[in-house]
Amino acid sequence: MPNKFHQQDVMTPRALAALGDGKLAYVKPIRSDDVPRIFPGAPELDPGLDLFALLGADGSPIMITDSRDAALANAWEHDLETVSIH
Repeated sequence: MPNKFHQQDVMTPRALAALGDGKLAYVKPIRSDDVPRIFPGAPELDPGLDLFALLGADGSPIMITDSRDAALANAWEHDLETVSIH
């Protein structure tokens, strides 16, 4: 079966970030060790904690929490549509 994937089917990171016009976000599980990289200026956390980051479609940090439900609730409170990423 031939591959039907074409170069024009690829979405650039810039185009992906523009989706939803600032209304899309995603929840990403992270470790506390990654917080300084994703959230510059965040307070120092104990290493090895499992956390959840709410990020804009462009990857911009919105919030961090220890609960996926809290991240989703925050998105809902701010009228953000959350999408699944794989």
